[in-house]
Amino acid sequence: MIGVQGVMSRISELKSQLGLTPAAPNATFATALSDATGPTGASRVTGQSVADAAKKYLGTPYAFGGTDPARGLDCSALVQRAYQDLGIDLPRTSREQATAGTKVGSLREARPGDILAFDSPVDHVAIYLGDNKMIAAPKAGDHVKVQSVYETPTHIRRIVDAGLTARSATAAAPAAAVRPASLQNSTSLAGVPYADMFLKAGAKYDVSPKLLAAVAKVESGYDPRAVSKAGAQGLMQLMPATARGLGVHDPFDPQQAINGAAKLLSSHLKEFKSLPLALAAYNAGGGNVHKYGGIPPFAETQAYVPKVQKALAALG
Repeated sequence: MIGVQGVMSRISELKSQLGLTPAAPNATFATALSDATGPTGASRVTGQSVADAAKKYLGTPYAFGGTDPARGLDCSALVQRAYQDLGIDLPRTSREQATAGTKVGSLREARPGDILAFDSPVDHVAIYLGDNKMIAAPKAGDHVKVQSVYETPTHIRRIVDAGLTARSATAAAPAAAVRPASLQNSTSLAGVPYADMFLKAGAKYDVSPKLLAAVAKVESGYDPRAVSKAGAQGLMQLMPATARGLGVHDPFDPQQAINGAAKLLSSHLKEFKSLPLALAAYNAGGGNVHKYGGIPPFAETQAYVPKVQKALAALG
């Protein structure tokens, strides 16, 4: 283990790279961690963003022990994934989740994003949405859906407050949870075809170059001449009408295609504020994401989102 001094040394290094003021020599670990993950350096997470992240799984079938949205989720996997999508690590089981974060005294005090746990011992969890509503994966034969809070929770746990930064929900946040956005989106794309184009388009439209590369990998295998059965064209598989709307005159031209895709993804990310939903919109259209209140229940789209996320993870 690297110890507190090692963590603080790494925090100082990160802050220096980010152009932030180094922590004072006598600063506490908590202060240094808070400074390093503050508004300038990290992705900020609120309870409402957690609730919104959970909604993208609406319609996903319930599967006991399931952790793959393409096949099904159980109640605690839904909770874990919603937080995980925002960079917060939670324990896997409902009983463990019922002790994470801090206690909330009553449902009247609950806020969106809080974890609601039921029964003793705990055997079910959900995410509170507000107005006596929650989102949950209820039971076998059912699917992820919004429900009324049908009974008084035995535990209510708050993982994030308004404005808290993404971090591990365990008692002592590990150093790996200090993840400034500028480091998460490292621009190294060594060995990736069209790397320079991804870098330039990413900088122009404020989109991760690695995300653009991951989309290209899944869409076409980096083949600028690819054409799908549906008629999508080029490296980024843009439909002709979509390409025209993005100002792409030749979707078979890699530079134009990448710029068009970057512009489109940037728009989806700003609209949905969620990477999985933005990817779903890229594949199935933003209208369908709105229509179904999450990732549309199309087999292609349900498979597409995790494929791109896997390709993105493979790029580091």
